[in-house]
Amino acid sequence: MTPMPTDTFRCYLVRKTGNDQVEAGVEQRPLRDLPPGDVLIRVEYSSLNYKDAMAATGHPGIVKAFPHVPGIDAAGIVAESSNANFKPGDAVITTGHELGVERWGGWAEFVRVPAEWVVPLPEGLTLEESMILGTAGFTAAQCVHALRHNGIEPGSGPVVVTGATGGVGSIAVMVLARLGYEVVAVSGKQERHDWLRNLGARRIIGRDEMHDDSSRPLLKSEFTGGIDTVGGQTLSTLIRRVRHRGCVANCGVVGGGELPLTVYPFILRGITLSGIDSAWCPDDRRAEIWRLMAGEWKPDGLKELAIHVPLEEIGDPVDQILRGQIAGRVVAELQRS
Repeated sequence: MTPMPTDTFRCYLVRKTGNDQVEAGVEQRPLRDLPPGDVLIRVEYSSLNYKDAMAATGHPGIVKAFPHVPGIDAAGIVAESSNANFKPGDAVITTGHELGVERWGGWAEFVRVPAEWVVPLPEGLTLEESMILGTAGFTAAQCVHALRHNGIEPGSGPVVVTGATGGVGSIAVMVLARLGYEVVAVSGKQERHDWLRNLGARRIIGRDEMHDDSSRPLLKSEFTGGIDTVGGQTLSTLIRRVRHRGCVANCGVVGGGELPLTVYPFILRGITLSGIDSAWCPDDRRAEIWRLMAGEWKPDGLKELAIHVPLEEIGDPVDQILRGQIAGRVVAELQRS
């Protein structure tokens, strides 16, 4: 049955108060408040990403206008469409672009977006699984794609994943392991080492081992490549430890936006640094990545990675992810049973 929109919808609304403080919580809003777009989607699931947590606290680098609804990911059923490519009843995904940043996002029972932002749910994925992956999984897959594009294949040597207990890192470990790579996970959470091994990591090293703040332009080459979710000194150390003609894909900045590095890893070892941008990934590549994640790259045990929360309880995981206390993925359930 095609879900029909109502006059109002529930959403997690972030607003500024008169004293310039931020307040957030679930509210009922009229459907007309949604921004314009070709496709109206009844959202079944969304997810929690670090960018969402910053939006939920009103971070000025993320939220451009108040009131605001976070959620850079959404999966659900088309309710209305003025675009011929989508019809009511279609199962779809929308991630990235301006969703949850410039316009109201997926922490709502309905979103309205341009048709270009919508991807049909690929065969092999459920709506729930698509949001366990979400932008984190999509980003992880792009990182793996970059390694393969630069000749880093299974059997070529150990591949490092930094920030391995986070959303991107944990899924990267799972995808690399599924494809047969020798995965070295970097984590400062001793209590999560067995968990990472279960995801597919063959070796785990501490966060301090991937932090060399010396001025040495090159370090002992040990790794064929890496996926870095941290940035800063961690990324600098990783690049200097990668073997000749290796590749590092970077997608994160929680460790800092500066990159203390010389050009020597690039001109003496031929290292490739591949930057990963998920929000504005080209449409053809976006569809390709989702197909891969629904098929041969789909991690085993995906549901075991997820913590499910109703929209009303998303506040606690927001605090936890900002404190670095979340491992795996948080999935927000939008529709009441």
